[in-house]
Amino acid sequence: MTQEIKQQPIYISPEYFQQQNNELDDEIDLRELFGALWKGKWLIIFCTFIFAVGAVIFAINQPNYYKAQALLAPSSGEGSSGGLGQLGGLAALAGVNIGGGKSDKTQLAMAVLKSREFQTRFINKYDVKIPLFAGLKWSKDSGDLALDPEVYDPIKNEWTREVQPGESVIPTDWESYKEFNPVVSVSQDQDNGLVTVSVEFLSPTLAQKWVALLIKDLNQVMKEKELLESEKNINYLQEQLGQTTIADMQSVFYQLIEDQIKNRMLAEVQDEFVFKVVDPAVVPEEKSKPKRALICVLGTLLGGMLGCAIILVRFAFRKQDTQTINR
Repeated sequence: MTQEIKQQPIYISPEYFQQQNNELDDEIDLRELFGALWKGKWLIIFCTFIFAVGAVIFAINQPNYYKAQALLAPSSGEGSSGGLGQLGGLAALAGVNIGGGKSDKTQLAMAVLKSREFQTRFINKYDVKIPLFAGLKWSKDSGDLALDPEVYDPIKNEWTREVQPGESVIPTDWESYKEFNPVVSVSQDQDNGLVTVSVEFLSPTLAQKWVALLIKDLNQVMKEKELLESEKNINYLQEQLGQTTIADMQSVFYQLIEDQIKNRMLAEVQDEFVFKVVDPAVVPEEKSKPKRALICVLGTLLGGMLGCAIILVRFAFRKQDTQTINR
């Protein structure tokens, strides 16, 4: 005989059904959600309108910036190690830095251009502080840059900006560097090795002028560094030459001295020592920023999103209060 197995009944407590009902109640009905958004449409429209108007006013009041840029090619002159590849190790052992290739010189020049020392000297040399700190807006009709009288008084030729006690009214070199460094940018195309130097500023004429002066001063600084280093190397090699009697070492020193003299002569006659100008900077006619249309669109979207967020938060709190009362 087969014995029938009876299944035991499953008892479900009332709390189980209450929990299931609560989970169903917690689910958000899309129709209720869209209904809440429709009921709050005037709040959404109001927020969108306020933000759109604010974005338009903000965009209109932003001054135009202009970017001037020049395209440069690394100088094709032979580097300090030209023709002495096999002697590079001996030169290093002798304590002489015969320099790297053209790529190393280019990277060094780009680093010097963005360095604090170079930019600070450039700012003080060409009186960049006044337009940099006091510039307000460039006039297309007159071609002049309007200055903020609360920062600098051009009539009295004195700084009038408000500073904290103990601070200098005249901008310090550190302040000037922090303000000027973002204005200048330099980049290199990895495909062809060409370098782009650009300046973005309120005045297109000053931007073009500063680009040309930066390139000129950079070539001059790198030229002076090369001449100084060559002179030190020549003096050191001549000193070592007088202290050795080995013919092979004397031959190495003579070749190194000849190479350093050749590099010094090339540096003295080259004005475009590191970079040759392929495409010089011109006065830009079109602004680079601000993107006023983009500002207006983003401001309008932000207002609409804020209005929707307010409606949804209010809807969530009301739904929670209703569920609490029903329980």
